[in-house]
Amino acid sequence: MKRAALYSRISTGDQHLETQLLDLREMAKQRGLEIVREYSDVISGAKSKRPGLDQLMSDARRHRFDILLVSGFDRIARNVRHFLDVLDELRQLNVQFISMRENIDTGGPLGRALLTIIGAIAELERSLITERVKAGMRRAKLEGRRIGRTPLNIDRKQVVEDRRSGISLTKVATKHHISRASVCRLVKEAVATPRVIAQAPQTELSSELETAA
Repeated sequence: MKRAALYSRISTGDQHLETQLLDLREMAKQRGLEIVREYSDVISGAKSKRPGLDQLMSDARRHRFDILLVSGFDRIARNVRHFLDVLDELRQLNVQFISMRENIDTGGPLGRALLTIIGAIAELERSLITERVKAGMRRAKLEGRRIGRTPLNIDRKQVVEDRRSGISLTKVATKHHISRASVCRLVKEAVATPRVIAQAPQTELSSELETAA
């Protein structure tokens, strides 16, 4: 028996999730599927953050179900691009997708053809994005603009001294308006630097001894 997950979404509290779920449960029963979990969101279709859908995709990556049932395409995605991304990821995870309203089942020949098309479109989109990013970086380089993070404009020595004096990590970060991670990195760099300097005289001495010999 294959494991199935159900996903439902409504835009407002005036609608009822149970209406969608009843139909999906009946479909799962007719197909002899075991429902392992039901996911739902009460949120606008345009919102990017959906706790239910985010959890669903997280469980899909952990292979906790084999089939995903939804009542319609518009329930699962906020736009066409998002829909293609979701279906492409499900395809890569070998999760079968069934939409009741559109009568699409990626386990069948038509559904598999649809997934092939979706995968090709998604790959093309990723290639176009990559090319646009590279073109932007090339243009920025030609224009003399810096690529990447702007260097921290802080007194690095003072940061290290403050931390070594016993001031807490949080207080040092707040004082210099940087993150705690930046404080840790600067302290580690300060610890590593003396070792490199200390090794230099030894190397020169070894070279002189070898020459004398």
